[in-house]
Formats: sequence, C-alpha cells, structure tokens
Amino acid sequence: METKRRVQELIQILNDANHRYYVLDDPKMLDFEYDRLLRELEELEAAHPELVQPDSPTRRVGGEALSQFQKVEHPVPLMSLQDVFSVEELEDFLRKVQDVEPGASFSVEPKVDGLSVALEYIDGIFIRGATRGDGVVGEDVTENLKTIRSIPMVLEDAPPRLIVRGEVFMPKKSFEALNQRQEAEGKPLFANPRNAAAGSLRQLDPKIAAKRGLDIYIFNVQLAEGVTYQSHRESLEHLRTLRFKVIDFDVLSSIDAVCQRVRHIDEEREKLDCDIDGAVIKVDDLQLRQRLGSTAKSPRWAAAYKYPPEIKPTVIEDIVVQVGRTGVLTPKAVVRPVRLAGTTVTNATLHNQDFIDERDIRIGDTVLIRKAGEIIPEILEVDLSKRPEQSIPYALPCRCPVCGAVTAKDVDGAFLRCTGAECPAQLSRNIAHFVSRDAMDIEGLGSAIVDALIEKGHIQSPADIYYLTLDQLKSLWKSGETAAKKLLAAIESSKQQDVSRLIYALGIRQVGAKTGKVLASSFGSLDLLATASLDELTQVPDVGAVTAAYIVDWFQQEQSQHMLERLRQAGLNFESKRVVTDTRFAGMTFVLTGALTKFTRDEATERIEYFGGKASGSVSKKTTYVVVGENAGSKERKARELGIPILSEDQFLEMIEG
Repeated sequence: METKRRVQELIQILNDANHRYYVLDDPKMLDFEYDRLLRELEELEAAHPELVQPDSPTRRVGGEALSQFQKVEHPVPLMSLQDVFSVEELEDFLRKVQDVEPGASFSVEPKVDGLSVALEYIDGIFIRGATRGDGVVGEDVTENLKTIRSIPMVLEDAPPRLIVRGEVFMPKKSFEALNQRQEAEGKPLFANPRNAAAGSLRQLDPKIAAKRGLDIYIFNVQLAEGVTYQSHRESLEHLRTLRFKVIDFDVLSSIDAVCQRVRHIDEEREKLDCDIDGAVIKVDDLQLRQRLGSTAKSPRWAAAYKYPPEIKPTVIEDIVVQVGRTGVLTPKAVVRPVRLAGTTVTNATLHNQDFIDERDIRIGDTVLIRKAGEIIPEILEVDLSKRPEQSIPYALPCRCPVCGAVTAKDVDGAFLRCTGAECPAQLSRNIAHFVSRDAMDIEGLGSAIVDALIEKGHIQSPADIYYLTLDQLKSLWKSGETAAKKLLAAIESSKQQDVSRLIYALGIRQVGAKTGKVLASSFGSLDLLATASLDELTQVPDVGAVTAAYIVDWFQQEQSQHMLERLRQAGLNFESKRVVTDTRFAGMTFVLTGALTKFTRDEATERIEYFGGKASGSVSKKTTYVVVGENAGSKERKARELGIPILSEDQFLEMIEG
C-alpha cells in the first residue's frame, strides 16, 4: 500500500508540475527536481507494472510504432470556417449576424496555424484523438497526441462523454530547435511550423512525435453529455477548470471593438508562442448559433479573418556560404535590412544551387522577400527591371570555403557537399560517427568530451584521437586521471577492431556498417580497398555504381590520405580478420524473427554475412529464408503468405555447420 500511495503521489506532483509548465506557463519546480521525481516514478513502475496509471507522465514518451493509422468517424463533424480577407468583408459578416440579433456578442481569438484534432474522453479518461480529415472522417493519432504534455490524460469531474476540438502546433522555439537538428544531420529544413507539426503528428512512430515538442490550444466543445452551456465563453471557461490549455479569447459586442481586436492580434502576433495566420470570430451565444445554422461546408455564425502576407523589397548585398556538420554547403543571401512581420530581416536562405538558378538570383538584385510561415525569410522573385548592368549569375564554390577540399553534388539531390575528411566544419559530427558503437566503439568519448577537445585544439581530425595524452584528458573530468586513463585504454583497445568497422568509421557516403563488412571481406585490407577500381568495386554485392564512385573519390582526396596515414602510424588494424572464402549464402537474404535461443540477433546476422549473405529486417518477395524463433509474429505470417521457406533455429544451424 505504501508503494501504491507513493506512485499516486508522484503522479499528482508531476502532473501538477506539467500543468504549470505547459499550460499555465508558470513553472514552480526546478528541472532537476522534476527529473529526480520522474526517475523515482519510472523505477517504481518498472518494479510494479500493475501500478501504472493512464495519466502517468512516464507514458508521454511514445509507445510502439504503428503500421498505419485507423480511420475515425467524428460523432460531431469538424467543420471548416468561411474566410474573409478584408475589414469590409468582416464588417459585412458581423452586420448580418446583428441583423438577426441586435447587440450580439462575438468571441475573437487568434487562428493558430496548425493541425485541427478532436480529443475524446469517456468518464474522464482520454481514449481517442483524431485528425480533422475531411471533417467527417479523420485518422486516429491517439498515441502521438499522448506525447503532448499539455493534453490531460485524466479529467476530474468531467462529463460522462466529452469531445473537444483543438489545434496542434509546433511552438516557435521547438521549430527552431528542430530545424537546427535537421541542419546538423544534413536533412532538409521544414518550411514552417505548420508543416513541421503536421508531419510530426502523422509519424507512425510516436517516439519521433515525442521528440518534436508539439503543443495544443483547445478552442471548442464538440460534445459534452449531461452539460448545457449558454455561451461559448462559458464552455471554454469550463474547459479551463478541467485543466485544458484553452486559446486566449475576448468577447466583444460592437463591430468596431471586434475589428480593433482583430488588428491588435495581428500587431501582437510576434509575441505569441505559436504561428498564426489570422483571427477567428464566433458568435458567443450558443442558441443564436443554432438559429443562424450552417451551410454544407461551414457555419454561418463564424468567420476566419486571414491576414495578408507581408512582402517587401530589399537588395541582395552579398551571398555567403555556410558548411553544415554533414558537409552540405548552404548559400545565404545577405540583404539590406528590412522590417518584416515585426522583426528586422538581414538575411534569407537560398537553399541550394537549383533554387538560385530557378529564380536567377544574383548579388545586387532587388528582390521581394517575405517570411515563410512568419518564421523563415524567403525570396519570392527578382525585380529584373532594377538589375545592375554588370551582374553575373551566381554559382556555389567548387571548393569548400572552410577547408578548401573539392565540393561534389549529390547524385540523388540538389545539395553540394564538402568532400574533406578533416573539414573543421564537419569535425564534431565526423568524430561522433567515428567513435560510435558500430564503428570504432570507443566508450566514454561522448559529444561533450569531443566538443571540449575540439575547443581546446587537441583534435583536428578523427585520427588525432589516437594521439591524445593523459595531460590533455585529465582536466576534462572531476575524477581527473582515473577517467582519463579509462578513456585512453578504450582508445588503445579500439586499434584492434576489425577493419570493417574502420571502413564504416571513415564516413564514406553510402557505406554503412553492413557495406563495411562486405568490403572488408571482399578485399581483405584497407590498402587493397583504397586502390580498388570502379569495376572491382561494382563486382561487390550491395555496392552499386554510385557507392563505388563515392568510395573511389574519397580515397583520392588529399585529406583522406593524410588521415589514413596518421591512423596507420597510430597502429590501427588495416587487415580484415575474416575474408569470405565460403560463399554458401551468396545472393541469399535472410530475415530473423522471434526470440532466438541459440544465438543473439547480432550473432546470427554476423554468421549470415560471414558466408556472403544478407540479413534484412523485413519480409519481401526477395527474401530467401525466414529464420523463426519463439513467439514469432507478423513476419512469419507474411512469409507463409508469400510462400517463402521458413527455418527453425536448428535448421539454420545445420546450414551454417553444413
């Protein structure tokens, strides 16, 4: 009983802290204290799974990935609103309402630019959340919605059945952080918070949604069994008492006051935590709403005033190129300062060479600029009538502006990349990859230590890891010499890793851990791989023409040769510990499923690859065999449907020993 009381107490404390932080924006608990209590709750729930509650904050990190979203029919349709684009149209809408009911009041609220959803509660328990879809049928995104911490999982004193409507959005801070991660990982940036929110909410893996920092504003009661409201204001105030994060709103009765409030929301939009694209004006009196009725598409008692995008001219004074952590060259226009959507804009992204060529953007051009999604400045078009006579087309540099290495265009995209193996702009990421578990597996060399070593100038290349000294390392930890010696031992031990890991660690494009093993087995040494021709490489299983070209180009680079020589001098193993002489599994693809008892999953995969085969994670018509362990599930069923041979572990072992 004591444990049960403590679990309930922790849930209450942490949920109160979440409500203050995510809904009231008034945190009272320090992050350190929150994390300590959350860890205590996680440990208690792990030891006593029967005590896990639906509203436990530990359930906010995302569950198992889904294969698809189920369809949900909305009991009350999620209707769209009629748009108005001018003050005159807005006044006309307001007058029509007041012609029916003189002195009618209106709720005015920001129109959040996100994704509309319906949340359903039965006896106070959150049971389902669905996207708007076409207004009648949406998609079940319950698991993703559970990761939004401002959505209460359990309501006190709620109606037996309650459905509310809200707008899921990505806060501006979360959006900026997401795009920073995208840029660091060499992935395309999201154009605006709405696209990012929609993409996040529709992830089949809830764990991805949980990392995106989504939020929600509730703005309507769709259904509340046993409760009668007189006004919209009353319904929203009731939702606030249930601890929902309710949209800010004002109830006004005069046409002038409504129009003034709409203008004020526009002026204050930069101060909001979310992106908006207008204001929503609704009749407050719910009985009047029924009298006004609806058309087939939208209610007659509400309108959405859409703010026009702010577009201004400016001049491109320069184009500078930044090199990301993955080596992607990103051009940026430096523009004459211009006030736009509440902030001063001094630069705009140009994305890539294709973007520049399509718009024929040049230094000195006068351009029209706006903020995409009110966040990212973007260039819409060039005013050719104001182009300087001496202007010339702009081309990204053929050499990296940071390290001077040759740049190369992606075969499968529009991006230009630095090919330098020791480029300072990519150093942190390259080292993180080099020491990772599937590469050189150097435990203790985390990102914080790597960044500290780079900042102190101790490493300028992955090879420099093997030249670190005790004096350089011991000042990085409180435990000093003990931790430093442990790391040096891990670095020394990694020198004996199989060359397949080193090949993967080099970071050659499209050469993953599996391809590293295949290359090591096929060539036997790093030196033979370094001198291999395109023809020799394309004869290797799973190495196509594009990958072969990347490999040849990498070994020809001056920085690559310098790094390899430093690694050789440091004593790293350049020879494969296993060369494939028995290719009994060549051309075969195996899928492992269920709990294996005679091997670990990694051991079984290693044996398949040792004999020239391939291990895959999914069953398809190209699968040769499916190896089935205990409690096998959908993969075994699919194999039977496709007529693919199924092996027990004993049969698989016979093939290996045969």
